[in-house]
Amino acid sequence: MAVRPIIEIPDPRLRTISAPVPEVTDATRALIDDMFDSMYAARGIGLAAIQIGEPQRILVIDLQEEQDEEGKPIRAPRVFINPEILETSEERSVYTEGCLSVPDQYADVERPARCRARWLDAEGGRHEEEMDGLLATCLQHEMDHLEGIIFVDHLSRLKRDMLLKKLAKARKAAA
Repeated sequence: MAVRPIIEIPDPRLRTISAPVPEVTDATRALIDDMFDSMYAARGIGLAAIQIGEPQRILVIDLQEEQDEEGKPIRAPRVFINPEILETSEERSVYTEGCLSVPDQYADVERPARCRARWLDAEGGRHEEEMDGLLATCLQHEMDHLEGIIFVDHLSRLKRDMLLKKLAKARKAAA
């Protein structure tokens, strides 16, 4: 278990189409542990394996929406190996999305409000579930990474250019 550096835009590896996982092994589970460690360290709610340089069809999500008595988020980690979206709703929703690979930049993205997905868990068990709300949005966002798509690709050219200029300015100020 280790915190790995998260690849940031414009690194070309983020445009890689990730390969299916042929078998869930101990090495797969070790990668998943690193993914959770990296995601939590970066204070994110989702991470695709390619974001830490591993072009495999694995993603992790923990919305951490619930809180304990002390106000700390309750972790509810979920693993998705070889996820597939089986169907999406015609109804759309808009969420203000961010991405650990596009640090501190956010934009409204419209996606299907609901989706039905199928995937394997960390033990190789099969799952199928209908999702809505933030979970559906997060799953679709992370699955985009498996195809080399970043959330800024869903924006108009003008909005994307403005966001990327803000990111460049923030990086320059931090240097």
